[in-house]
Parts: sequence; C-alpha cells; structure tokens
Amino acid sequence: MSDPVAFAPRTKRVVRIVILAGLALLALPYLLTILYGGGQPVSTLMLWRWATGAPVSRTWIDIETIAPALPRSVVAAEDAKFCSHHGIDWDSVRDVIDDMQDGDASRGGSTITQQVAKNLFLWPGRSVIRKALEAPLALWIDFVLPKRRILEIYLNIAEWGPSGQFGAMAGADYAFGRSAAQLSAKEAALLAAILPNPKIRSARAPGPGVRRLAATYVARARAAELRQCWRENRES
Repeated sequence: MSDPVAFAPRTKRVVRIVILAGLALLALPYLLTILYGGGQPVSTLMLWRWATGAPVSRTWIDIETIAPALPRSVVAAEDAKFCSHHGIDWDSVRDVIDDMQDGDASRGGSTITQQVAKNLFLWPGRSVIRKALEAPLALWIDFVLPKRRILEIYLNIAEWGPSGQFGAMAGADYAFGRSAAQLSAKEAALLAAILPNPKIRSARAPGPGVRRLAATYVARARAAELRQCWRENRES
C-alpha cells in the first residue's frame, strides 16, 4: 500500500508548477503590451480563425495613412471620451451598474482601450471573469502605449466584415472596394456604425438603422473636440 506521505513532496511540486504557470500566463499580456509599441499585432479571434482554417483578411495600415474621418467616426461611435480617460470610462461603468440594477443589461460600456485588451489577449462574449481580466489590462495598455498607438491597433484588429474581414483596410475594401486611406466622411461613418456586430450590420448594403447611426457619427466626428483629439494623437 502506498504511503500518502511519500506523495506529499511530489504533490507540492505539481501545485507549485501549476501556480507558477498560471502566474506566467497572467503576466504574458502585460509583457506583450510593451512589445506592441511596434509591429503589427493580431487578435486572438484572428489566431483562432487561422487555427481552424477559417478565412482571415487583414492588411495593416498605419494610422497616418488612414482617412482622418475614420478614426474620428470610430471614436465618436465607440468611445467619445477616448482622449480624456485612462483606459476605462468610469462614468460609463457607473451607468452600466445602474442599468444592471434596474434590470437592463443591454449597455456595453467598453472603451476602445478595453476592446483592444479583449481583442489582443482575451475572448469574445460577456463574462465576469473576462471583464475582471480586461480592466487592469486596459489600464496597463493606456499607461504603456500612447493613444495614437492604441487607436492604430484597434483600427487594424477590429472585426469589420461578415466573413473574416479584420481591420480598416479589409473592411473598406469589402464594403466599398477602396482603401481605408480613400474613405469619405459618409463611408467612414458607415464603417463605424457596423462595429458592434459586422456580421449582422452592413456598410456595404446599410439598412435604415445603420444609415441613421452613420449620419449621427458624421456630425459627431466633426465636433471640435474630436478633431483636436485626432490631430493630437496623429502627431504624437
């Protein structure tokens, strides 16, 4: 009969290895964020599609080359306080909590920086665990990377089409047959309007709801504060 005491040191070693491996896995995104100050990072969804043989279309475009209307429209649509918060919009978080207490869980509340954290390192869908991992990552990303770089990464990893189109170049080509550098203000706003769900919403054949949203984003993108935000982050 085996002596339980003999297995104790081995069990402790296994537990120690598992804990260290878990800590290393948690630390990896924080180390990669530093490296992502340059290069052309890809999202976990892109990696998953590649691994499963699903199509992926993505051509990187530097933020200096993108038509200015697109970043402005995306900020207007996804995160109006992008230039002023530090990764998390706490006012929006409080609104989400209030809505949940009232029985309404429809509001998202994620900033562009939080979406970058999710897209680069985590998984889609709503879960408390993912949100708990996402929040400190977003704060770290905002601390380590300039706003211009965060926005550049977002514009190149966001899913922008129904069949594996990722990033502004693939999205613009699929919807309008042109480069993201050549988008008009209306086209940029249409692309911004489909970001919550590009598999259901279409910039290529927009419905009335998408067109109404796009018209709103055209107006918001022309606001003085967003134009100033874009100029500052394009030059940083």
